[in-house]
Amino acid sequence: MSTLTELRQGRPQAHADAPQTIVRLLLPGDEARWDAFVLDCAEASFFHRAGWKSVIERAFGHKTWFFYAEAGGQIVGVLPLAEIRSRLFGHSLSSLPFCVYGGIAAATDAAREALHKAAEKLAAELEVGHLEYRNRSQAQPGWITRDLYVTFRKQIHADEERNMQAIPRKQRAMVRKGMRAGLQSATDADIGRFFHAYASSVHRLGTPVFSKKYFRTLKEVFGEDCEILTITKDGRAVSSVLSFYFRNEVLPYYGGGTEEAREVAGNDFMYWELMRRAAARGCTVFDFGRSKRGTGPYDFKKNWGFEPEPLHYSYQLHRAQAVPENNPLNPKYRLFIKLWQRLPLPVANAIGPRIVRNLG
Repeated sequence: MSTLTELRQGRPQAHADAPQTIVRLLLPGDEARWDAFVLDCAEASFFHRAGWKSVIERAFGHKTWFFYAEAGGQIVGVLPLAEIRSRLFGHSLSSLPFCVYGGIAAATDAAREALHKAAEKLAAELEVGHLEYRNRSQAQPGWITRDLYVTFRKQIHADEERNMQAIPRKQRAMVRKGMRAGLQSATDADIGRFFHAYASSVHRLGTPVFSKKYFRTLKEVFGEDCEILTITKDGRAVSSVLSFYFRNEVLPYYGGGTEEAREVAGNDFMYWELMRRAAARGCTVFDFGRSKRGTGPYDFKKNWGFEPEPLHYSYQLHRAQAVPENNPLNPKYRLFIKLWQRLPLPVANAIGPRIVRNLG
């Protein structure tokens, strides 16, 4: 009997070396237990939360398998997985698409091994090209690891002036430029102003846009832990950022600005305002998120005084012959980027979600 059949019938997967550890599939009603473990597990991140199952299924239509390991009636490990089938970008099973962190978060070695074996078996049964873990802290032993992405994380303090002085001088001057321009900040309950700023920004970069449905789903699923902060000048929105809150961390995840943002340092002021507000809310870690080495966002975050930390994205090849190169630094996408930048914004916004849903 296959892994899928056993799990769908509610049959636990026993681990050979530790019979007391079993693997189950997340079912409706299990979410609170899952999230309680994630909140308490040092290895876990916001992207291990159970809500991502609903987000990925509803916003993109992809199949998900959210495995958890259980021992003595308690969850001791989780592994969220989603499958993407694409003629353009291949067939993959990963933890987790559309998320910068993922992989196994476990409290015991037995749970880690049991979840890993369940993922390998599932990948083989689905006949995927590759299985991917987006690990933050360590690579998966024996797998191919790509040194492409880094993350930027830094401690912030309750004292506002201390946070300001920790910003390098040139970048601090840009923040103050935004202050002198009379910029204001406010949180938004809906995605309207955010989407306009975000879509304008990614279009200039030649990147397909996510759908409005995706952002609405994020807000609906994660509630107060998903917040939009918008920067205005004379009532006009110039920049906006959608952030996640998890434990003592704030994670600005999607953001952008209009053409006017550059003139008034809108993005610089925006991230300062987010940092200031998050510190007042009790956050002690500002997670600036993932960037590719050798890119503008990488340099921007370095300018804020953040040091890059390597991300250990690991790949196990199944049907594929090589690790996919689905990123803007791949030379074969340069022409596509240039052509995309020339599209009228409404056209790009209409076509973009159909492409980006398969990138993950």
